[in-house]
Amino acid sequence: MGSSRRGGRSAAAAEAAAAVVAVVLAALLVWSPWPSGDSVPPDFGARPQAQEPAAEHSFEAHDGGPGEAQKPSGPAPEPTALRVPRVSLDARVLGVGVEDDGTVEVPGNAGQAGWYRYGPAPGARAGSAVLIGHVDDRTGSLGAFAKLYEVRRGDAVTVARRDAPPVRYEVTAREMVDGDSLPEEVFRRHGRPVLTLVTCAPPYDRERGGYQRNLLVYAVPVR
Repeated sequence: MGSSRRGGRSAAAAEAAAAVVAVVLAALLVWSPWPSGDSVPPDFGARPQAQEPAAEHSFEAHDGGPGEAQKPSGPAPEPTALRVPRVSLDARVLGVGVEDDGTVEVPGNAGQAGWYRYGPAPGARAGSAVLIGHVDDRTGSLGAFAKLYEVRRGDAVTVARRDAPPVRYEVTAREMVDGDSLPEEVFRRHGRPVLTLVTCAPPYDRERGGYQRNLLVYAVPVR
């Protein structure tokens, strides 16, 4: 799958991509099974909901320090890197969009992460910013997002951004879901801001297209 940019897509195209992205993520890694004997990581926490309004949050104040004046709202800067220090996750972030067949683009390099650029960006004042990544590659080597299996509640997450201060998050929840049914909240554009990290998860079934589940990690902004 490519990662070339295709700007100017319609809202309908973006919504269609969100509708099929779960299927695409289920088939991200058909190359090699997760190492036998590794256990499925347990769920923890509760999926962040949209009900808590985002209007009172100011990412600029979070980044620039207490008391900094809130700046006018506008498109959030593009993310450039993702770091989760405790588990040694450090990955470059590339913007990904929609392929001609309506499926989501995925970085070809398993060491990189893809930001779904038709949704909110990390640091946006509302909605779910989605970063997707591989759990392994064609050789069987683990990808950057294999580290998500090791995260714990309270882990610090930092997203670097182009020409802007980084945004900081704290992991609050992790869950496993079926590969063909990502929760609608994953792609919401309203409500409280959240960072959603997505990768593949076992069981692995080559005849059915690869990994059959997805691992979702949720992190909320911190002051």
